[in-house]
Amino acid sequence: MRIGLGYDIHRLEAGRPMMIGGVEVPYEAGPVGHSDGDALLHAVCDAMLGGAGLGDIGEHFPDTDAKYKDYRSAKFVEAVLKMVTEKGLRISNVDADVYLEKPKLGALKKEIRRNLAGLLGLPVDRISVKARTMEGLGPIGESRAYAAQVGMILLEASDKV
Repeated sequence: MRIGLGYDIHRLEAGRPMMIGGVEVPYEAGPVGHSDGDALLHAVCDAMLGGAGLGDIGEHFPDTDAKYKDYRSAKFVEAVLKMVTEKGLRISNVDADVYLEKPKLGALKKEIRRNLAGLLGLPVDRISVKARTMEGLGPIGESRAYAAQVGMILLEASDKV
């Protein structure tokens, strides 16, 4: 068994789409990034890469490479999942925290879980998505940024769960 951890944060800017876990969330601002700025999917990638001993998202998809400009983060997840699978590993489960003051995710958490499950080829009951506020503290609490933290367990492909 291997454990992977990932974290990412992006500042928010008015007029950009708010992407969380591959789902566009209605809001007046969205993450700024070289790609679509989806901090949750970036954290998922880093958790997979870390658990597999394959480095981090910046090593594989540098923000200095023009081909990743405005790239959909779901494509990063697909590419990283392929790397992990080729290494003989598979994901057992994912536990994600999304940190943002606004918008409230409420019922959207189910849609984000379903989307993550689809991207990772897992049953929905193996995905947890929780939303947290920062109680008005710091850039996240002031709605100037959003972050995500992800933990996951990876198993050898031959292991039974």
